[in-house]
Amino acid sequence: MISIPYKAKQFLVFLAKLLIVGGALYFIYSQLVHNEKLDWHQFLELLEHKKSFIGIVFILFLSFLNRFLEILKWQNLAQILHPLSLSKATEQVLAALTAGLFTPNGIGEYAGKALYFPKKNTGEVIFLNLICNGIQMILSVLFGIVGLLILGYWLEVGILIAVVLTVSVILFLLKKITIKGYSLSQFFNKINAIPKKLHRKNIYLAIMRYLTFSHQYYFLFLAFDVSLPYVTLMGTIAAVYFIASSLPTFQFFDFAVKGGVAVYFFGLLGINEWIVVFISMLMWFLNIVLPVMIGSVYVFRFKPQLLKSESL
Repeated sequence: MISIPYKAKQFLVFLAKLLIVGGALYFIYSQLVHNEKLDWHQFLELLEHKKSFIGIVFILFLSFLNRFLEILKWQNLAQILHPLSLSKATEQVLAALTAGLFTPNGIGEYAGKALYFPKKNTGEVIFLNLICNGIQMILSVLFGIVGLLILGYWLEVGILIAVVLTVSVILFLLKKITIKGYSLSQFFNKINAIPKKLHRKNIYLAIMRYLTFSHQYYFLFLAFDVSLPYVTLMGTIAAVYFIASSLPTFQFFDFAVKGGVAVYFFGLLGINEWIVVFISMLMWFLNIVLPVMIGSVYVFRFKPQLLKSESL
């Protein structure tokens, strides 16, 4: 087995950090500057007309609360391995978010968090992260179905429910089939092994997080003078998040994907396309870009377990 010198490992780790952070900042810059659908002059005019210090602080607070609730979710589940301080949970969540920017549907977040734990715990970390993100996806589906029903997509929802039930029955029948030593039955047993109080807290925090970012979307529409009934607007927001989260994408294209879905659904309500695009961009900037910029600092500060042990 080839042994890599300690200095070479240090250089490779630094290079990886540079690629992650540099790539993240480049793609963020590219999305903000080179997107032809963003009319910055029109946006700045509206901002000047509608500027409100309290409104800006409120929207920023919702962004903070959105990510803070995600940090609490991870802190809650990670205590199964060992207790995490709030600062450590913050570091792991934000650094993993930055690392996952270039991977489909943020898969890189799983590896990012695993690097903070001993190698023997990698499987457990990935499993806990799956539970952490899985409940958010389930809520997105449930609220999304309600949103589609509000918008009148009864037939489509009926077909979707039929497909989900069919797949669920098939998975139930196949749950004991083992593939490379793993089965769905084992997976469900691992879920049940997590204390119920941790599950309840995870669900509660996930609901709070969903309500936070969906209402941030709602208040941004109000700021852009969009006056539609609350139920209609929230139903459309739920449908957009459901459809967009179902599509395979990269975090740095999240704005484009959600924006495209949003333009279609909100366009049916007669909302101007540029308003929808800008609100989607603001949601992306506030909830992805800002946390990634903070996470970049944690990425540069990160020291892998291997280098830690060799430096002792």
